[in-house]
Amino acid sequence: MITLRKSKDRGHADRGWLRGFYSFSFGDYYDPAYSNFSVLRVLNDDRIAPGKGFGPHAHRDMEIITYVLEGSLKHRDSTGECHILRPNEVQTMSAGSGIVHSEWNASETDPVHSIQIWITPASEDLQPSYQQIAFAPAEKRGRLRLLAGPRAGEREPATVINQDARLYVTELARGEYIRRRLIPGRRAWIQVVRGDLNLNGDILIEGDGAAASKEQELWFTGTGSEGCEILLFDLP
Repeated sequence: MITLRKSKDRGHADRGWLRGFYSFSFGDYYDPAYSNFSVLRVLNDDRIAPGKGFGPHAHRDMEIITYVLEGSLKHRDSTGECHILRPNEVQTMSAGSGIVHSEWNASETDPVHSIQIWITPASEDLQPSYQQIAFAPAEKRGRLRLLAGPRAGEREPATVINQDARLYVTELARGEYIRRRLIPGRRAWIQVVRGDLNLNGDILIEGDGAAASKEQELWFTGTGSEGCEILLFDLP
């Protein structure tokens, strides 16, 4: 069964410097039908104005993954980490027993478009940690490229999260397709972050998501004029 979550139905916040779209309940937005999907708790699509961002704020007991589509995002946290995140990189922060961090648009002239993801960890009160990896754009073209999972990648770098969940990214040209078999009992969430997608016969546009349960196989075909980029979550 595949259930679509259309872009226009997501929660929305506009603070002037921030335009955010929320697939699940977040902040002042609450939808009891979309508080989470499996261990996927937050999936925010954010556009941040130049020189603006989120000041220091605390998190705990959450795996927080950030993926930048355009621009650059500056991260600083209470463990001493300070980094800039750009496209074709992924950042994972395990908040664990508690961490304070800030996220700012690193540019004074260009906006940043980023996706922030929260995944509920398998254990609480873990040691806070930070990871960031970069990869070549070709690594996500026409194939599922692992960004985060419960263990380090064997063939290529991936960040490690404290949960039996995996996050992949792929870019598909128009007419290009791939498929993914689901292990029985596993679920998947698909998020279109750019372009248009045909998912098992359903057409999704940028910002659309889909929850897949009890599906044996997922088929992905790029349908936009320039194809598409999607995130795939393999979930318990």
